[in-house]
Amino acid sequence: MERYLNLMLIRFGVIAGGLVVLALVVFAVAVVLKRRGRLDQARRYADPALRAALRAATRRLENGPARPRQRDGRR
Repeated sequence: MERYLNLMLIRFGVIAGGLVVLALVVFAVAVVLKRRGRLDQARRYADPALRAALRAATRRLENGPARPRQRDGRR
């Protein structure tokens, strides 16, 4: 049981560390874009993609869990 808990703790640490690194990279990119004066341009490019992702997530949440797929990939 102790070995299992250690593995779970290590997994949590790796996931949390990865999220922290990802957040730092996004922050660094935002700072660089702001210093170069291109943050507004990046926002204009990212806005349609973000809106589409939010619409897809909303649609997925409203429809509930997806039906399982058959072996040949059909529903």
